[in-house]
Amino acid sequence: MIELTEHREGIILRVRAQPGASRNAVLGSHGGALKISVTSPPEKGKANAAISEVLCEVLGLRHDQVVLLGGAGSRNKRFLIRGLTPAQLHAQLAVD
Repeated sequence: MIELTEHREGIILRVRAQPGASRNAVLGSHGGALKISVTSPPEKGKANAAISEVLCEVLGLRHDQVVLLGGAGSRNKRFLIRGLTPAQLHAQLAVD
């Protein structure tokens, strides 16, 4: 189950990153976080930008609605998702 935390500006979504993968994809849940693979390498923010792009595409959101809050240099990241309720976010992700 993907754990979501309410925030005054939206919802905090924990993400477990897998940079340097063979494809960009949402892989399911990993320890309460959403696991996302991206082809970009983990250097100079490239993987973070790719993860943000995957989230925008999967959730149907604009770039300003998906903000990296923490974990820029780690596989464990926290993203702020604006414009969706927790129920909508779970439905969009459809991984539990």
